Amino acid sequence: MTRRADSGEALENLSTKLAALDAAIARGFDDAETGRVKPSSEVFDRLEARLASKADRRDPSKSPKD
Repeated sequence: MTRRADSGEALENLSTKLAALDAAIARGFDDAETGRVKPSSEVFDRLEARLASKADRRDPSKSPKD
């Protein structure tokens, strides 16, 4: 491939990603406007619990001893 073709593919890829981002932002605004939201404290609590659970599974010092 030529350098120009690589640039064209990169630009097309960037355009696709930007279109997807624009659509996601629009959905987020629509959700907020229609009340489909959760308090940040609830979201952060669930995220923290999920991450702690994953960390516990990966830490061998926290697994039961034989």
